[in-house]
Amino acid sequence: MSGRLVMPTRVLVVGGGGREHALAWKLAGEPGVNEVIVAPGSAGIATEPRVRVVFGIDPLDGAALVELARREAIELALIGPEAPLAAGVADALLAAGVPTFGPTAAAARIESSKAFCREIAGAAGVRMAEGRAFQTLAPARAYAHELAARGDGVVVKADGLAAGKGVTVCSNAWEADEALDALFGNDGAAEGAVGVRVVVEERLEGEEASLIALCDGSHAIALSLARDHKRLADGDRGPNTGGMGAYSPLADLTDEAIPELVASIHRPILAELARRGTPFVGALYAGLMLTRAGPLLLECNARFGDPETQVLLPRLATALGPLLLAAARGGLRGAAAAAVAPDGRLPVTRDAVAGVVLAAAGYPEAPRKGDEIDGLDAARQTGALVFHAGTIRQEHGAWYTAGGRVLTVVGQGPDIEAARNVAERAADAISWPGMQRRHDIGAGPVARAAVGSAR
Repeated sequence: MSGRLVMPTRVLVVGGGGREHALAWKLAGEPGVNEVIVAPGSAGIATEPRVRVVFGIDPLDGAALVELARREAIELALIGPEAPLAAGVADALLAAGVPTFGPTAAAARIESSKAFCREIAGAAGVRMAEGRAFQTLAPARAYAHELAARGDGVVVKADGLAAGKGVTVCSNAWEADEALDALFGNDGAAEGAVGVRVVVEERLEGEEASLIALCDGSHAIALSLARDHKRLADGDRGPNTGGMGAYSPLADLTDEAIPELVASIHRPILAELARRGTPFVGALYAGLMLTRAGPLLLECNARFGDPETQVLLPRLATALGPLLLAAARGGLRGAAAAAVAPDGRLPVTRDAVAGVVLAAAGYPEAPRKGDEIDGLDAARQTGALVFHAGTIRQEHGAWYTAGGRVLTVVGQGPDIEAARNVAERAADAISWPGMQRRHDIGAGPVARAAVGSAR
């Protein structure tokens, strides 16, 4: 493929959350894009100019999405969430000849199986925390006790997809036993059952970071670094969630480190997947822990992060659509030459960006739906971006909660503190009964205190 960047004029985005809202917002604002179609989307996403939502489509139904792509003459399909990737939606679109940014189900196992991620990283020479995968309870418990005896704690992970919440950080063997019992079934009924697997790892200390790269099967170019806050409450307290906020850039791992990180993590993983006959095309997310021994890989995701995408795209100072299309066509190396810096990094604005997630009452265990949302117009008037993740609009125009994570409010500024202030003012304008949020996203003390929060 030549080095000329080609803008897709009609794009299909699969999904309907805050990440997909941010992707649709970014793509629809790029010159040359005529329309972005989002399926199943949401009423919030439908408010964006040049965006059309097709309600009622199951994002796991590959045949329905193929029919939609053909009917709408889609030039690029972009799959947002992990579940459609694991279900093979990319496979169906690719088989129908639709250029697709999103890995096949076989390549998406890098996220859908934490054991597979460890296997690939080990074969590729990518450093991870010490750990093992288990299919039965007894050896998993014995290994957890071995790690706990060292005094550094244990991390217990469900092997499969868990919407960012299938991880328990344990301080001792007793907590590890509880976590393992919960995953296997403490009555022993799941012992040895097909598909029941866990990963047990040493707990690492340090700060987390997220690095997402656009990949075409062999080549990778990365977005900026970001940090996601997983815990529900201020001070990194409470249960793990899908993410309560994010910010970019990072002070403790600057973007100058990106080329080396991509060379040592993303490209070896791409090479190993390609060697196995499952090349990875899509967004390869590396979750990192910044330890005293340097960055270690915690996990991989097979798609754009949420809420990281909501803070990374406002910083991106180049068109996203041509890069996604080039990756989908397997020609990212040549096409990207006109869009990236000499060291391979994508250009970004000088602004910092912070995003605050507003969550429903009861989230993450049992989120409540149907609470009326006040203040959306006032929040936008502050200059913040408001991305809808779990909302519904009634005929009379009022907005109601319809998911666990309801909104992501995003502020921009010359530094993180200024960006935080914009996001906080906008978040202050929004309310509903039982709304949950953090007030310390990107705050200095919290950003430096995320110790032992391995996912």
